[in-house]
Amino acid sequence: MNRTPALSRKTARAVEPLDVEVGARIASRRTALGLSQTALAELVGVSCQQVQKYEGGQNRISAARLHHLALALGLPVEAFFPERPEDAHNAELSLMRTISQTPEGRAMAKGFSRIEDQAVRRALTRLVEVLARAA
Repeated sequence: MNRTPALSRKTARAVEPLDVEVGARIASRRTALGLSQTALAELVGVSCQQVQKYEGGQNRISAARLHHLALALGLPVEAFFPERPEDAHNAELSLMRTISQTPEGRAMAKGFSRIEDQAVRRALTRLVEVLARAA
């Protein structure tokens, strides 16, 4: 009997790095806008658990759902994708992930996004930079 090894194929449900990237960008934007997962879920008509799965990259997002998410988050759909595949782990996204992983970071992002005065934003940024150097 001729037994050749089966070719390794990805299933349609396999998690891809791009799914994780898109989810992380959704989470970063949601956090920057000060929205909870529950609030975003209500805006797009899914459960909070579904938003968690989207943000973690466990569930793929259909084109229609991504369009709804983009509208709810005030971004064009293409903002959720890297410009080039090698940009998937760029420093800026990594920094946003780090910030959004702590309650303090989320609070900072939420508050900062509400400050409309550019001079106040610059002053706060300088303060954080000085404090970080002193740490």
